Parts: sequence; structure tokens; C-alpha cells
Amino acid sequence: MVTTVSFKNAASAPATGALAEPAGTDKVGGLILIQEWWGVNAHIQSIAERLAAEGFLTLAPDLYQGKFARDAAEAQQMMQSLDRTRAMSDIRGAFGYLAAHPRCNGRVGAIGFCMGGAYTLATVATVPALACGVAFYGLPDPSLTWDKARAPVQAHFSRTDGWATPAGAEKIQAALAEHHVPMELHVYDAQHAFMNDTRPEVYHPESAKLAWSRATAFLKKHLG
Repeated sequence: MVTTVSFKNAASAPATGALAEPAGTDKVGGLILIQEWWGVNAHIQSIAERLAAEGFLTLAPDLYQGKFARDAAEAQQMMQSLDRTRAMSDIRGAFGYLAAHPRCNGRVGAIGFCMGGAYTLATVATVPALACGVAFYGLPDPSLTWDKARAPVQAHFSRTDGWATPAGAEKIQAALAEHHVPMELHVYDAQHAFMNDTRPEVYHPESAKLAWSRATAFLKKHLG
């Protein structure tokens, strides 16, 4: 079950997110789930529930503050107009919320899809305390520097993606290697957003199943 929670972002401004807790009372790894360009919609909430079922305390910060995109044009406009500084502050606030949560074992990672994949890599670049990052088909601002990066990364990209290209991912992999940060890169014969099972025009079940198994194994290794 997903519940809405409130927290303070890194600038002490109010923020909200969708929280999914694993069953039981044991301490578990915390996981920031960063939305696609559509918003924290039913699909993202379903992913939060799946990640909680895998054993992760999962929080999806609502970067659009309650808004959802109804079509691709609106989603693109919302993504482009998003205040990146505020978004990163909300993500860092989500990190703090999870780290302080009584169910958290002290390790917090990040996972994101599309726009969220880009923000996951930006979080790796700017939050040294992050335990790990899993990025799906998203590339951050090319001006980012990686000297603060410490978290191991796993990345999943589409071979045919013209936006989040495998070549762009390889550049990040090389930049991280210069700072001795490992990055696994997996490239799939599928379209951008191949994980989104609510979009039959792009969803690729075989690739999605393989990527999910790789991602959850990686998260369990680094988050416990």
C-alpha cells in the first residue's frame, strides 16, 4: 500500500511523496524512486509497491507537486519547466527522510526512469552518501561533474533511443571510471520506456523482466 507523506526538502521547504513500506518490522534499505516525466502517477506508485515487495522502503518524491501529464506534449512541457534546483532539493530531502525513518537500515539508494533516470545520475553526482543508483534510459545535464560521486551505478538503456543514447551512457561510465566509481551498463533491443507496462506501444516484457531482475539483485547487494 502506498501512502502520501510530507517532509522537508534540503532547503527546508515542504515536499510530499508516495511511500511504500515492506511487510514486517525489520530494518531495510531505503530507496528513492524518481518519477518519469508523467509525474507520480498510478504507474510510479505501482513500481513503489513492487519495490517494497522486494524489501525496500521506497519513497517517490512528487517533483510535480501533485500534477500529472495527460499526454506526451504536456509531459515534455512539465519536464522542461521543472525547477531543477527545487527538484534536486526535494530528492535530497527524500534521502534525509528515508535515512531517518525507523525502518531504514541506514543505507539509501536511488532508482529512476526516463526523466527519473537522469535525476538518479544527478543524485549520484551530487550526494556522496548515496549507497547506489539504478538509472533507466535517462541522461543528466552534460555540465555535471563527477568528483563527488561515490555510489556504484547500474544503468539500463535502449539501443534505439535517440534521446538517452547508449553513447551518452558510455561517456558517463568513462567519467565515473576516472573517479574509480563502477557503472554496469546494460543495453536492450527495445524502445525507450520499455519498462512501462501501461504503454503497450513501447513495453517490452522480456527486456523488462531481465532489467528488473538485474536491478533488484543490484539493489539488494548494496542496500541489504
